[in-house]
Amino acid sequence: MRDLDLAEETRDEIDAIIRKSEEDALKLIDDFYAGKLEILPGRTMAETLELRILEVLNKARNKSGDIAIRQVRESTALTMAKCGSRGNPLNIAQMTAVVGQQALRGKRIETGFKERTLSYFQKNDLSPKSRGFIRNNFKSGLTPSEFFFGAMTGRDALMDTALRTPKSGYLYRRLSNAMQDLKVAYDNSVRDASGKIVQFAYGEDSLDVSKTKNGVIDVKEIIEHVTGGEQ
Repeated sequence: MRDLDLAEETRDEIDAIIRKSEEDALKLIDDFYAGKLEILPGRTMAETLELRILEVLNKARNKSGDIAIRQVRESTALTMAKCGSRGNPLNIAQMTAVVGQQALRGKRIETGFKERTLSYFQKNDLSPKSRGFIRNNFKSGLTPSEFFFGAMTGRDALMDTALRTPKSGYLYRRLSNAMQDLKVAYDNSVRDASGKIVQFAYGEDSLDVSKTKNGVIDVKEIIEHVTGGEQ
């Protein structure tokens, strides 16, 4: 556990960043109610507010994470994250600095209860803490409402994974069944089992996609590979 300890001044610096982001978010909410918020092209004022708050809170999390990563002492957890064997720097940041804004389908957690996210909050509350912002880290522990928001996004990710697997598997099965009799003939045309032409040239350009770069054959690289770099 002590591998994830931060110095007192580092914790104070992270707290200052989080406080500043929360103040910026509340200022955006005040501007929204006053009608002073600059609307993004193609968005309503409410959509603009959500996007701007999300941007402010995510920046704070990333900044806090960068500070935490630099201060965390070299340990097994940090080594695994850095080399890519398990986890990533974001996991370290969430354990040591701040978990950050929870996003559900690309947005802040929306009001599913009666005009609020949870009965714990007031109606029409747009503040970060009432819409899924977790200011604590996993080492310090979450408040009950923060834990609930974390559970919501965790469940969404699990459901997404569980539903996507059979969908992609079934799609592949249908594709392979539909295309199982297609082949590239010696004249580079694509034909079915009865010899009917499906494409006059494979892929319309007769290029093997596994041997091209952005649809173009790199002749220079092939020559260097064959000659071993000799001129």
